[in-house]
Amino acid sequence: MKVRNELNYQLFIRKTGDIKRYPLNEEIKCYTDISADYRSFDLSDMLKARELSENSVRNAMYHFVIFAHELERICIENGLGHDEAYTLADIYIRKADKCCTCDGITALLGEMKQDFCERMGEIKKEQVISLHVRKCIDYIYEHLGETLTVNYLAGYCGLNPSYLSKLFYSETGTHLKQFVLEAKIDTAQNLLKYSKLSYLDISVSLGFSTQSMFIQTFKKFSGMTPKKYRETNYVSNQ
Repeated sequence: MKVRNELNYQLFIRKTGDIKRYPLNEEIKCYTDISADYRSFDLSDMLKARELSENSVRNAMYHFVIFAHELERICIENGLGHDEAYTLADIYIRKADKCCTCDGITALLGEMKQDFCERMGEIKKEQVISLHVRKCIDYIYEHLGETLTVNYLAGYCGLNPSYLSKLFYSETGTHLKQFVLEAKIDTAQNLLKYSKLSYLDISVSLGFSTQSMFIQTFKKFSGMTPKKYRETNYVSNQ
C-alpha cells in the first residue's frame, strides 16, 4: 500500500506544529549516555517527538520496545555480554507487554534503565581487565554447559594456552580452571535456590560428567551438598 499522501500530510503537520524529532546523532547519544547514567533519558520526550499509535498505551509500548532494542545494542557495543543484554531486554519487554497504563510502562522503563546502567557500571569497574580476558569470561558464562578446557578457551580467544592462563590469573587473581568451576557452582546455587530442577538436570546442564562429580564439586566449593543447600536456601516463586 502506498502511503505518499499520508506521509506528506504527516510531514506537513510536523512542520506546521513545530514537532521536532531528535536528530539521529542526538538520539544515539541518548542511548550511549544511559550506559553511564540511566537518569539521562525520559520516555516522555520520545513520546512527544514521535507518535507510533493513536492509542497512548500502545504508543508507549512501541517506544519501549524500540528503546530496549537500542539500549541493548549500545550496551553490547560497550562490553555487556550479548546473551545477557538480549535476554535482559526480552524480560523487560514481556513485562511491559502486561502493562495497561502509560505510567506503568514509564515506571518499568526506569527500572530497565537502572538495571542496564548498574550492569554497565560493573563492567567499568573491571576496565583493568584486558579484552582477551573479558572475552574469555563472557564465553564461559554463556557456555557453562560445555567442556571448557584451557586449550579450547585459548583457541576461542586466539591465544596460546599458557599465555592465556598466565594473563587470566594476573588480571583476576584466579586460575582459569578454578574460575570455570566457580562459575558453574555459582549458577548451580541459583538453580537450586530458585528452581525445582533435579540435581541430575542441573548437573547435565552445567556440563558435569556425572551427578556424583557435580555433588562432589559443589560440596568442595560451597561446604554443603546440593540437597542441603536447597533445603537451606530455596525460595518459592509462588
